[in-house]
Amino acid sequence: MSATPDLDILLARCLRREPAAQRALYLRYAGRMLGIARRYAYTVPEAEDILQDAFVKVFTHLGEYRAGGSLEGWIRRIVVTTAISHWRNGRLRHANEAPPLEEVPRSIVIDAVALEGLKVTEVLKLIERLPHGCRVVLLLYAVDGYSHGEISELLGIQESTSKAQLSKARKQLALLYKRQNDFIRL
Repeated sequence: MSATPDLDILLARCLRREPAAQRALYLRYAGRMLGIARRYAYTVPEAEDILQDAFVKVFTHLGEYRAGGSLEGWIRRIVVTTAISHWRNGRLRHANEAPPLEEVPRSIVIDAVALEGLKVTEVLKLIERLPHGCRVVLLLYAVDGYSHGEISELLGIQESTSKAQLSKARKQLALLYKRQNDFIRL
């Protein structure tokens, strides 16, 4: 089934629906997958809901997993698609959703060198401030490695819309970064 015998045994036990094995598989991947769910959710409880729903799907469809690919990658895809499903169904849209940003001037460009100096947590904080549509496309494309074709399929949008949302997200990130730095310099 997989590259490691202990994982093969664990997966076989999970397929037999042994609760201890399911708990062990969950504990093995839950931390990393919660981090992925958290990027798409506004709150930790929302991310935990995504994670729980995703693992229900993992255990329900574990027989469909093919060892040709990474189990972690397979689970990651389920977590991402579950997060998208939560977003589509309105389960992630709350009053605390990021307010729409004004139109970004064309003259704003991303200072790649400056952004490279940011810590991952700082970049994620800026990303959290993006409108949800831009945020989801940016995360799917730049963080999770989906193509615009895959994004359009996942979100039910045109490829050109995905590209436009990504462009808008990048410009808005640059504006947020500029505002943050201007505020810090005051």
